[in-house]
Amino acid sequence: MTTPPASSLPEVWLRGPLSGFSPLMQPLAMALLQAREELEAALHDFPDELLPVRTAGVASVGFHLRHLAGVLDRMQSYARQEALSEAQFQFLALEKEGPATPETVANLLRQFSAQVEAMLTTLRTTPEATLPEFRSVGRAGLPSTVMGLLVHATEHTTRHVGQLLVTARIAQAGLR
Repeated sequence: MTTPPASSLPEVWLRGPLSGFSPLMQPLAMALLQAREELEAALHDFPDELLPVRTAGVASVGFHLRHLAGVLDRMQSYARQEALSEAQFQFLALEKEGPATPETVANLLRQFSAQVEAMLTTLRTTPEATLPEFRSVGRAGLPSTVMGLLVHATEHTTRHVGQLLVTARIAQAGLR
């Protein structure tokens, strides 16, 4: 039996509980899964050459895809009370302009999907008792909690997905 395409299903939050997630983590997991489905559907035929285009001066689709993956990765590090690695700082530096070599939509979507999977694992395995624990964020050590970081990672993802979807439509309309 084949799984129907995501476009024919109701939104993730209307499909029932997700296995393996506590009730507190369900909405976060559902939002991340919805974001991934929407990006994959919207960008399935998006031209690679439009990734760096900054239509009307707004952030490019390539930036949003890189930033989505980077933020999910960084928020998980902070939630684990870890300092960012050199690789994470290098990735952060490349988020805005991208690497020197051309990128592809498929590779950026795979990178984002891998970070969604990592975050889903984090959401499955984070004990609820740790959610109110203090965590410092960034070089300035700004105050947050484990729950604050996990919620921010999710809401930040949904905000950037919305921006990306509009930017992608406008960029593609410019081709026509």
